[in-house]
Amino acid sequence: MSRFIIAAVLAGFAAAASAQGYPPPPPPPGQGSVPSANVHFGWAEVLRADPVYAAVAPPPQQQCYPQTVTRQDNNHTGGTVLGAIVGGVLGSTVGKGDGRRAATVAGAVAGGAVGNRVSAAHDRDYTTQQTVCQPVNYPPQQQIVAYDVEYRYRGDVYMSRLPYDPGERLRVRVSVAPAD
Repeated sequence: MSRFIIAAVLAGFAAAASAQGYPPPPPPPGQGSVPSANVHFGWAEVLRADPVYAAVAPPPQQQCYPQTVTRQDNNHTGGTVLGAIVGGVLGSTVGKGDGRRAATVAGAVAGGAVGNRVSAAHDRDYTTQQTVCQPVNYPPQQQIVAYDVEYRYRGDVYMSRLPYDPGERLRVRVSVAPAD
């Protein structure tokens, strides 16, 4: 019966320790480094943790919105070609020999100019939706980038900059080596 009580008490202590959110223990010595028998781990009391602020600019982003655009249909190619053909045919009916060739060329040029002018008179405006995007830069904002932590281990006070707030206790690695 006493073994059962001792096991229950130990399980209770283990559950209480894991519920406090302490970080997991470091990897055993020898994984990626030279094994050392002079290293051990302990817990230090955190005296204070001061946030360190820095201006952090968010990356530029695209802001897109629909915009109504008015366009003009000014493609006169069809009218110009059709006018040139009709003018060339009409010009070829006038004259004989080299005069006929000159009349055909003159008729094609005049017909092309008339066809272009007629199709330009029928230009149409139309509206459409177009998506427009512009880069937007937001001003830098103050953000916490680290913590200056003051902690006490075995009566001595130490200071470290950490990337996180350690809470009330900080796990420390203690290494002992000769001074000489």
